Amino acid sequence: MSQRIAVVTGAGSGIGRAAAIALAESGWALVLAGRRREALEETAALAPAGTRLVVAPTDVADEISVKAVFAETHRVFGRCDLLFNNAGLHAPSVPFEDLSVAQWNAVVAVNLTGAFLCARAAFRMMKEQAPRGGRIINNGSISAHAPRPLSAPYTATKHAITGLTKSLALDGRPFDIACGQIDIGNAATPMTDRMAAGVLQADGRVAPEPRMDVAHVGAAIVHMANLPLEANILFMTIMATTMPFVGRG
Repeated sequence: MSQRIAVVTGAGSGIGRAAAIALAESGWALVLAGRRREALEETAALAPAGTRLVVAPTDVADEISVKAVFAETHRVFGRCDLLFNNAGLHAPSVPFEDLSVAQWNAVVAVNLTGAFLCARAAFRMMKEQAPRGGRIINNGSISAHAPRPLSAPYTATKHAITGLTKSLALDGRPFDIACGQIDIGNAATPMTDRMAAGVLQADGRVAPEPRMDVAHVGAAIVHMANLPLEANILFMTIMATTMPFVGRG
């Protein structure tokens, strides 16, 4: 194969955009999936000149929408070598007893059901294509290991992503499909801008937290993606070195 094909969800901003650009710089062709066409087109404009790419507005929580983006991937490129399962959603930071069922369901629909729908479509394509196989990288979170205060829906889904990752890694073995998870802590994106002013800590304090350049996340994903299928990084944690995760606090 002269070029490998990557589907990136949530590609319109933040970690998804950084990953897509890094993959393009490493020679991958791209399918940019996300809710907002304008944001996806902004990402496309940042890719190196000559990058083969498709802009594919997608609602990952909708089965028909997910089927459509992978059908388009097959139509344009004929295969899928990588899925970066990145799209995600937070619930409002409110006391647990005040969470509504609608808020809970919205997070589960995107973070967990959306990841399942995209992984299922990619898995099916990777199993049937020739040469067979591919790689799925799930975006977990530091929250897959330890919660932030007032984050039950997000944290629960990220723990579930870990189970999905392990199951896919096992079920993919006979078909040359590798699956790994990247757990990211405090990448500098618009979503984490609030950390400079201070965020709630486990002991009740509000304190600013250090962040790292999101480009480091993109480089980490490229490293995982470029491994031969005989090798797999099952779990990688990349984080701002001095963020409050390791130790007591």
